[in-house]
Amino acid sequence: MLPLSLPGRDPLKVLCLGAHCDDIEIGCAGTLMTLQERHPGSSFEWVVFTREDGRENESREAAARIHPAGSATVEVLDFRMSYLPYEGTRVKDWFEALKGRASPDLVFTHRLEDRHQDHRLIAELSWNVFRNHLILEYEIPKYEGDLGHPNMYVPLAPAVVERKLELLMTCFPSQHPRAWFTRDLFAAHLRLRGIECNAASGSAEAFHARKVVL
Repeated sequence: MLPLSLPGRDPLKVLCLGAHCDDIEIGCAGTLMTLQERHPGSSFEWVVFTREDGRENESREAAARIHPAGSATVEVLDFRMSYLPYEGTRVKDWFEALKGRASPDLVFTHRLEDRHQDHRLIAELSWNVFRNHLILEYEIPKYEGDLGHPNMYVPLAPAVVERKLELLMTCFPSQHPRAWFTRDLFAAHLRLRGIECNAASGSAEAFHARKVVL
């Protein structure tokens, strides 16, 4: 494969959008760790749109582990989980306010074809508001079986893979009762994407990049 690099902006401003606590970590934690290593001094802004009892601290702890130098800010909003499309006006207003204060080099968000209604709305508004930005849509493996065919891959070093898996299993105890929230599932997903891009380490995260200008 022909590797591509981000243009010579160093450090980077990175915006991470997730509908729920743990979405960002499942979707792109390894890539965030990799970017932090490659682009020292970069800043990371996390926005989680729904708040669940006891889970806000899980996201904050995970972000602190991914960005131990304190380079991340985490904002957890109080929209109702599973009802984001029905609060669309308020969510859209919040996106417009975010656009006014944030000028990211790179935006991570949900995939447009994600079948979870909360994920899908965040993806749609990401494209609606950040029209002149590089947007990478991450994947969430789940019951709906809606994983697609990504076109951009980030190979992950073995140490990064281990850090991501350990982070998911230790920072989110509230999710352990869920049958799908297991270390082997997350490892298998990384391994599958690693095979697809011929990653030297055997593992990768994958994204949907709909508009890229070289």
